Amino acid sequence: MKEDNMKNTIDTYGSELVEDYSRVMKNFGLELFNPKLFPNPNRIMRRGIEYGGRDLKKIANAIKKKKPFYVLSGIMPTADKIHLGTKMVVENIAYFQKQGAITYILVADLEAAAARGVPLKEGRKRAMQFHIPAYIALGLDPKKTFFYFQSENKTVVHLAYEFAKKITLNEFKGIYGSADPGRIMSAVTQVADILFPQIHKQRMPGIIPTGTDQDPHIRLTRDIVSRTKSKYKFQTVSSCYHKYMPSLDGSLKMSKSKPNSCISLPEEPKLVCKKLKSALTGGKDTIEEQKKQGGDPEKCMIFELYKQHLIEDDNELESIYKRCKAGTLLCGEDKKYACQKMTEFMEKFQKDLKNARKNINKLNFINFND
Repeated sequence: MKEDNMKNTIDTYGSELVEDYSRVMKNFGLELFNPKLFPNPNRIMRRGIEYGGRDLKKIANAIKKKKPFYVLSGIMPTADKIHLGTKMVVENIAYFQKQGAITYILVADLEAAAARGVPLKEGRKRAMQFHIPAYIALGLDPKKTFFYFQSENKTVVHLAYEFAKKITLNEFKGIYGSADPGRIMSAVTQVADILFPQIHKQRMPGIIPTGTDQDPHIRLTRDIVSRTKSKYKFQTVSSCYHKYMPSLDGSLKMSKSKPNSCISLPEEPKLVCKKLKSALTGGKDTIEEQKKQGGDPEKCMIFELYKQHLIEDDNELESIYKRCKAGTLLCGEDKKYACQKMTEFMEKFQKDLKNARKNINKLNFINFND
């Protein structure tokens, strides 16, 4: 996010992370994420990493009353790796899936072709060989998920063209900061994807788990819903937003934009451990000072990795926090343990990815020819 634009827009296509989440919530009308609304909140929710959203009570009520609702997310089949922010999105999708959500995963091959120059055939190949198996390896239940490619979903294409008539150029610039034909078509197609499940079940509530940078798409969707009520009975969608993991050097550049200071999936454990050794910590200049004064886990990227990704047990996390503050846990020991935990995670991810690829032809893709 760009500081000079913070009052007006979120840069969906930029690489700056949010520095002041409370300011974002105020400026864009987000509500505080309350984990007590949801049964058995996951690690991301209960630790405040999931910080805000829109219309969250609507989804909480659907879960409580066991009424139909959906969770949806998209795959951009461009890179050959994903980042830790995507991991959190998948974990939240898996959470809502376990609470009974009808789950949709779309492959944004049209958007990849228009905005990134990836041919449709190549986009399909990347999605099937890596991206979808990666989502499954991270916890998505393929047996309870509907998949589709944008290019095959004519309903989405038709809705996108219709929605394009519902906004003005100035309104689009007000939400996104700038406008060009590719960006406009990409945005309205995403709106169509977000609302697609409601074509089959009108006014079914839905939630989109994502990062803050995608909120413009949610706001555009909600605006379009308000302008199409006479023709469609769309329900405004809900959303929830997670904080991003800073780069290992502590900077607010999106981790994926700094390859030497970020961790991608998959990645060789030896390379990850090498990166962890140079990560920013909250330790003091000398061992003697740290033992005497204690460390500062709030400034430590290793602790941030524990909190967001590597340690599930809250009691274990609290123990690490207290030992760091007391000066009994030194940075070298801390990084060694982080290397061990990350190695375990990467090895499991690679194994699960391999298994998911074996069953890729058994996935439930929507047949648009029926």
